[in-house]
Amino acid sequence: MDSLDRMRLLARVIERGSFTAAAADLGLSRSTATEAIRELEARLGVRLLERTTRHVTPTLDGQAYYQRCLAILADVEDAEAGFQAAQPQGLLRIDVHGFMARHFILPRLSEFLDRYPRIDLHIGDGDRLVDLVREGVDCVLRSGEQADSGMIARRVATLREVTCASPAYLEKHGMPATPDDLDGHLMVGFRSSRTGEVMPLEFTVGGALRYVTLPSRVTVNGSDTMAELARLGFGLVQAPHYRFAADFAKGTLVEVLPGHPPAPTPLSALYPQNRQLAPRVRVFIDWVIGIFGEDGK
Repeated sequence: MDSLDRMRLLARVIERGSFTAAAADLGLSRSTATEAIRELEARLGVRLLERTTRHVTPTLDGQAYYQRCLAILADVEDAEAGFQAAQPQGLLRIDVHGFMARHFILPRLSEFLDRYPRIDLHIGDGDRLVDLVREGVDCVLRSGEQADSGMIARRVATLREVTCASPAYLEKHGMPATPDDLDGHLMVGFRSSRTGEVMPLEFTVGGALRYVTLPSRVTVNGSDTMAELARLGFGLVQAPHYRFAADFAKGTLVEVLPGHPPAPTPLSALYPQNRQLAPRVRVFIDWVIGIFGEDGK
């Protein structure tokens, strides 16, 4: 293992907080990773890591060396990326909501893998907040305005939002003509993972947004469950148009108040700010922006 490999290993151990996880990420045995760091510490003459039974943390020297390693590794990747013949390579770890992945990414994934045959891909599926550094994830796709999380956010697309309900629900409660007609209506309450509060519905009225919170017999924190409850007639819901395109075509859901749409939702790719954007991550984000530009509705 050369010096650059040891730097990559140390960075991954610190980011993952674990020799076992870092070794698995890099395709090494735990014993090989442990011995490589021990040799690095011996060569430098300093202790880089504090080890406990549950976690690994950097010492002050280890943190300083880690920051230098990041800068050196970034320069190396930049130098290699400057040559057209240098193909992006390595394991790319992304996290994206499952429905979005199935609708946009998976149908065209073979294009990406054929274009970049030296990249392997791991796809995490979830709505939860992800600690990219600690969990070893390279980038996530997330919708909505992003709070200051220490991540760099690159805009991928802007998604058109719609309000909808099932035909059975509308037969019972009536089709509203304006947001003023929503008295007596229900919504499926969606609880924010950030605040724990039920999010209000949004409607554009006279060029401005109006927020309306309707009664909810059922609240959820998962978008798949919310969509199914809408189909079963539990109330109004709002989501990006692509999520309900098949329902609109089949008639299982009907768009409500199309003249007063919710605000469109930004979709962003997020990656750690303390890392140089690796070529494999850069080409993936560029590819995702392209397919959303072609397929996003």
